[in-house]
Amino acid sequence: MKVVILAGGLGTRLSEETASIPKPMVSIGNLPIIVHIMRHYYFHGYKEFVILLGNKGNLIKDYFMNYPFNANDFVLQQKSNKKTLINSLSEDWTISFVDTGQETMTGGRIKRAQEIIGDNDFMLTYGDGVSDIDLGKLEDFHKNHNKVATMTSIQPKERFGVFESNEDTVTSFQEKPNETEAWINGGFFIFKKELFSLLKDDDTFLEQEPLQSLARKGQLMTFRHSGFWKCMDTLKDKLELQSYWDSGNPPWKKW
Repeated sequence: MKVVILAGGLGTRLSEETASIPKPMVSIGNLPIIVHIMRHYYFHGYKEFVILLGNKGNLIKDYFMNYPFNANDFVLQQKSNKKTLINSLSEDWTISFVDTGQETMTGGRIKRAQEIIGDNDFMLTYGDGVSDIDLGKLEDFHKNHNKVATMTSIQPKERFGVFESNEDTVTSFQEKPNETEAWINGGFFIFKKELFSLLKDDDTFLEQEPLQSLARKGQLMTFRHSGFWKCMDTLKDKLELQSYWDSGNPPWKKW
């Protein structure tokens, strides 16, 4: 199953970090957050990725073109320009890089990559959030209900737009209610190819009409995750994730 990563947004609420680099390249510890996300999937056995690029996407391409040396220690012999890795985490990744436009919305980015994603079910996540979700259990849940879409739900401290459900079936969405214990969209989706028919053009937000339509039709199921989840939306979030990393035991690091 391919893993599609939305990595093209502007990251304006994290402008302290994203003035010169795209949001997925903001580092936690010594690694961009997108690498943390990909290693999480790889730990659970997923190794084929489709990265949907947009804002400053060339910097993401450049990083992965030199990934072994960006992610590991190495010796450089300056005269011969020979580089020798000292230590190496050897990930067997296959990565497709798809330029989906500077201003394209989330649903439009997915639509532009339809041919590369193909007809099989695929995973989707955002390029700015980490979790300790068991991705194998998520896939099992998706296969067992046989609906078009699965959306991971979490209960954050912050207030986000939430949804209503009948057991595990999502029925509707609403924006930022007063309840503090509400379940919200945590990303980490799985979709069947039928999603593509709901993605009209570059202006389509996945989180609006496509998900709402699936909910109205009873085709959107939710996988409830009560463990760790954190989205890097602001500088405060970035610093919080860095503090987890500095503790030596970041809760999302299973690899």
